[in-house]
Amino acid sequence: MANTMIPACVQDERNSKVLRIGFVTEETISKMESSKVVMLHNPATGSDENVLAGEYNDTMEVAEIQKSAAGDSVLIQALPKGSTTGANQFLGSKNVKDLAFLTELQDFIEKRHAEMPEGSYTTKLFKGGAPKMCKKVGEEAIEAIVEAINGTNDQFIYECSDMIYHLIVLLTSKGIRIEDLARELKARHKG
Repeated sequence: MANTMIPACVQDERNSKVLRIGFVTEETISKMESSKVVMLHNPATGSDENVLAGEYNDTMEVAEIQKSAAGDSVLIQALPKGSTTGANQFLGSKNVKDLAFLTELQDFIEKRHAEMPEGSYTTKLFKGGAPKMCKKVGEEAIEAIVEAINGTNDQFIYECSDMIYHLIVLLTSKGIRIEDLARELKARHKG
């Protein structure tokens, strides 16, 4: 039983995006539970290998492993470390819903924060620190309020989008993910 291969689906824990489909054995599952790194069994070599999350060879952290009731399949909830660009398409179709784009946007902003490329508006915000970022969130919130009262829906959407972008930059500077806000709102909604 320990060497029996069973199908496994690797899913992004933050947005339910399917990242990989493969096989695991009981030994693979044990290795993942101890290392906290997603691995799939490679039947060609007979070995377990780290699954790469994207084109940048980033690993995926195990968030949760769930076996089906019959034990004949596994769902692996994962937290990709870095870009998942190479995993945005599964079986040829785009696997991103509109709301899930906020996760991709924050991934991009985190990359900017790590690399701090010259000439980038986001880099300029990070270099300005919390006061600059908070000021921009406030300015964009006021512009959204003005559009809500006196503007058009299109312009209101535009200003709200600016506000959310600047909020995600501020969240990133604090090491907080947009998904953390979603979890907080979900917890409040129970009842």
